[in-house]
Amino acid sequence: MAGVVLSRVTKVFPGGTRAVDDLSTEIGEGEFFSLLGPSGCGKTTTLRMVAGFEAPDAGTIRVGARDVTALPPEARNMGMVFQSYALFPHRSVAENVAFGLKMRKTPREEAARRVRDALAMVRLQGLEDRRPSQLSGGQQQRVALARAIVINPAVLLCDEPLGALDKKLRQAMQFELKELHRRLGLTLIYVTHDQEEALTMSDRIAVMRAGRIAQLGTPREIYDRPTSRFVADFIGDTNILEGTAEGATLRGEGWTGPLPAVLRGPTSIALRPERVRVGPAGTGLADARVVEANFLGDAVLLKLSLSGASLLARAPRETDGALLAPGAVVAVSWRAEDPVPLDAA
Repeated sequence: MAGVVLSRVTKVFPGGTRAVDDLSTEIGEGEFFSLLGPSGCGKTTTLRMVAGFEAPDAGTIRVGARDVTALPPEARNMGMVFQSYALFPHRSVAENVAFGLKMRKTPREEAARRVRDALAMVRLQGLEDRRPSQLSGGQQQRVALARAIVINPAVLLCDEPLGALDKKLRQAMQFELKELHRRLGLTLIYVTHDQEEALTMSDRIAVMRAGRIAQLGTPREIYDRPTSRFVADFIGDTNILEGTAEGATLRGEGWTGPLPAVLRGPTSIALRPERVRVGPAGTGLADARVVEANFLGDAVLLKLSLSGASLLARAPRETDGALLAPGAVVAVSWRAEDPVPLDAA
């Protein structure tokens, strides 16, 4: 187990594309650290540089006390799990898991023991002799995980490992991977574009944009207190409202609402749908018209028209049905602590 430190790492591809731009961050020992962002933001390139598959054009990468910037992948003691599983189709489950040990010339008896232990850890006992084509997608992903952890890596790297699974299986594997991380205590760097996945599994998240970290924090910090419009809009559903701040009040077109701090001038806020309260017309900060109502099971997601602007509200399923019907006029309100003022950037 070891921490990872990236110091001013930059990667420029032929043609001048700056995939990673002067990125610095520290990942603690035993931390589940996610790189989250849209396609092309640099998260996979960052992971590949940590793995040694790409060489940075500037900066350094340290694993524990070692500078690994110039080391080849096989000298870095890292396990890697890919979205495509990357299993050998002509080899059995046990042979796939043992591959890294064979490359390291591990004695046969020790290798067999470690393969058994790794397969037990991912609950694949009894499937040692099967080929990958005889396994489900979830079982193949477990084989890939067992192959990565059997070498006792200092760091486990995962590149969209659950992206090929259906939603229900992906959610089940999220719990399994989180539990595996807890049991092993590994430092784990996880790349994903799935916000829910990152929020569910991570100790900390680095939200990336254009090769840089837009915000770094715990899942709760990232969700509850985004620092920019990009992060607020990328992480889950949110409302971005604009107006003019006058002290602790924000004035928009046809509405006013409280702010958590005294501000002046043009201001943008992020407001989560679950923070927007809905009630009978005339009882809130402003009235809005229901445009759509989508039943979610535990709640109803309302799309409202507030003075011509679109506003999402997540209402409890027990809400009076008259307030949930398209065309209904409802009052909307929020508490002063609910909105998050956003940086101009």
